[in-house]
Amino acid sequence: MSLVRRIANLFSRARVEHDIDLELESHIAMRIDDNIASGMSAAEARRDALLRFGNATSTRESVASTEMALSLDSLWFDVRYAVRQLRRSPWFAITAVVTLALAIGANAVVFSVLNAFLLRPLNVPHAESLYALFHQGDAGLSYLDYLDLRDRNRSFESLAAYNVAQAGLDTGKEPSRAWIYETSGNYFDALGILPSIGQFFHSSDEQGLNSAPYIVLAYAYWQSHFQADPKIVGRVVLVNKHPFTILGVAPAGFHGTLLFFNPDFFVPLVNLQEVQGVNNLTARGKTTVFMTIGHLKPGVTQTQAVTDLNSVGLYLEKTYPKEHGKFTFTLGLPNLYGDYIGRPVKAFMTGLMLLAGLTLLAACANLGSLFAARAADRTREVALRLALGSSRKRILRALFTEAVLISLLGGAAGLGGSIVLLHELSAWQPFSRWPIHLTVNPDANVYAAALLLTLVSGFLFGAVPIRQVLRTNPYEIVKSGHAGTGASPRRFNIRDILLVVQIAVCALLVTSSMAAVRGLARSLHSDFGFETENRMMLDTDLSMANYTGDRVPAMQKRIIEAVKGIPGVESVGLADTVPLGDGSIDANVFADTTADLRSSNAAADPYVFKVSSDYFDAAGTPLLSGRAFSAHDDKNAPRVAIVNREFARRLFGSAPQALGRYYKTSDGTRIQIVGLVQDGKYASLTEDPAPAMFLPILQVPSSQTYLVVHSKRDPIQLGPSIRSTLLKLDSGLPVEIQTRYSGLDALLFGPRMATISLIVLGLMGAMLSMIGIFGMAAYSVSKRLRELGIRMALGAQRREVLQAALGRSIKLLSIGSAAGLVLGILAGRVLAYVVDQATARDPLVLAGVVMIMAILGVLATWVPAQRALSVEPISLMREN
Repeated sequence: MSLVRRIANLFSRARVEHDIDLELESHIAMRIDDNIASGMSAAEARRDALLRFGNATSTRESVASTEMALSLDSLWFDVRYAVRQLRRSPWFAITAVVTLALAIGANAVVFSVLNAFLLRPLNVPHAESLYALFHQGDAGLSYLDYLDLRDRNRSFESLAAYNVAQAGLDTGKEPSRAWIYETSGNYFDALGILPSIGQFFHSSDEQGLNSAPYIVLAYAYWQSHFQADPKIVGRVVLVNKHPFTILGVAPAGFHGTLLFFNPDFFVPLVNLQEVQGVNNLTARGKTTVFMTIGHLKPGVTQTQAVTDLNSVGLYLEKTYPKEHGKFTFTLGLPNLYGDYIGRPVKAFMTGLMLLAGLTLLAACANLGSLFAARAADRTREVALRLALGSSRKRILRALFTEAVLISLLGGAAGLGGSIVLLHELSAWQPFSRWPIHLTVNPDANVYAAALLLTLVSGFLFGAVPIRQVLRTNPYEIVKSGHAGTGASPRRFNIRDILLVVQIAVCALLVTSSMAAVRGLARSLHSDFGFETENRMMLDTDLSMANYTGDRVPAMQKRIIEAVKGIPGVESVGLADTVPLGDGSIDANVFADTTADLRSSNAAADPYVFKVSSDYFDAAGTPLLSGRAFSAHDDKNAPRVAIVNREFARRLFGSAPQALGRYYKTSDGTRIQIVGLVQDGKYASLTEDPAPAMFLPILQVPSSQTYLVVHSKRDPIQLGPSIRSTLLKLDSGLPVEIQTRYSGLDALLFGPRMATISLIVLGLMGAMLSMIGIFGMAAYSVSKRLRELGIRMALGAQRREVLQAALGRSIKLLSIGSAAGLVLGILAGRVLAYVVDQATARDPLVLAGVVMIMAILGVLATWVPAQRALSVEPISLMREN
């Protein structure tokens, strides 16, 4: 019985019993035929046959137990034989296990991240029917538009809304800054989740502006800040100096509806004014809702829901033409903000999974080559076993058992290492100021995938020697006394093809990693439109300390003057938000001659920044022409703006024509352009040139406060001085302080992680290729030692000997490297989508790949080359 069938029988009792029943019936039928032939009637013949066979159940169980015992015994014998063989070659076993462990571990880590990003649903009931609403790729809505969509649609069970914000929380100790969800009253009910303790707020609690001063704590925040105190329910805390009552705690597995962004607590959106210091709930043109989500009703398709939403959008277009242009909708998954984050994440994870799979394929090719060489070395042993009566199936079964044993050991080691790494990743918080938690702990999907890859890998590289075993001629080998001289140098065999594939994968990974490093380096040295050297950034929101109205500009002035007084500070600039910061705001602008101010008639939608008079000097943004703002550009002065080149080009055709000209905002306000600055990056490192306008913060005050501080002192030393200065002004004001460069961490996180991942995969690919080339070269030298000795005895030069011994390996290295380099160039577009300015066509990248592959070739063939050159013809002749 074959090994595969015996293993299958171990887990298929019903199949075994069925086969035994068929065999028993066959024997009984044969006895009945014999009895009838001897003169018995049919009834007598059957009765006699049954009596002779005795108890059928007992016979069936006896045969089945014997069958199972033989299967287990045979399998155990094969395992013990494989262990003995591996113990005889410890370096081979260690190399094979480590090689496979690295490849399986890498695939387990990548698949676990992919599983967490794309496959694992949100931890809410019926997550498969939960969708977010998007219009023109954006999920933001005004609160009034949300109410219309909630009340007029007929496709969703209930539509809930939420916004992401920051707030200051005072529990009686030192005030802290928290990230929160401002949600509609039906948020928890629409999702169908239940509290861990206490209760949630509901739609019935919303009775108007600031009518629901309630908090629901996130489970992790409850544990870390309130020590999991169950008596916390009913306690009153201060949110931005306003009293809020803690109603309950969300369940442990619920972290909001935006993947990896874990809020600290939830408050009702109707209390927006107390939390943010402004009331935009009644302004249809103001974006107040970050995302709208809901469960589709049973039987409603996505197409039907989109049609329903578009009918509501058409109603809003006609009813409010000034606020709305084209208002059509699409549905997307809420966890990755639809296609905005989901599409690049899918592209990157698919590419990374493909690279990890290629790494595993390279490992299998490597092990397949090693197994083929090992089988060739054992050709005489195989021939002797065949001559002594062993079947080829029995030998192949032993080889497969050895391969599967190695794959299981390597898979277990790789999975164990990946679990440790994944737990570390899950505990890692990449940004101190953002509640980003990468929950990538492995689950059943990851374990199943790792087991499947392990078994498939074992069968893949274990199948390589099949042809060698099937073609072994025991008579010729035993007669000649040796296994031959190796493969013909003129023909490619399966080992050669596997090695070329492996080297090509390595070259692809090296090319991608070098292109990513170069792209990241270019991104870091790009012209952002501002300077990062010797600059600190302070971030707070005065509304967190209950500063409103005229108290906001007064406090901001005090902060600027206090920070300017710190020794070493040269300039201080104020802004409501900064380029490449936490968030960007845009607004429609119109030509001065436009009378119809509908969004469809907008000339541009520039990014908007409200800044102080010294901002450009502090930020290092040069003023190209015109003037900077002054203290006189306040509410009582005519409205003015400073714009970038792209803004001037879109509205006026060229930059020189913009100075002194006017444009309009969506509310009809005319603004004069008084200055021009260079273009920069405002929301993304990969964005195309975008228009931007800078407004005097005294004309449009904002409680959101960013300070950019330029000094001669070391920024790290300056931070404590800034913090102590602000504490003297208001000890209850939460403040975040970091270098200006650190403020780019969130934008650089994706490219950095992509680059690091590719570097790791590149190193793994290089190591696997070295092992593969070394194995091929060593095998070639070993099988041709006699030939090399004869060549040297006949006077061959060292160069000729090396060419004969290693020429084939060097040729395969060249072919694989060229193929991998071409694949790397073709994959450049996908890579550039994740890492800005990454291209494999960079001459430095091409030269670097060629140099690295050449170095790998030298290192991998060094030992075999030394062995080839150290051949002693006389010793070889004496041995033969």
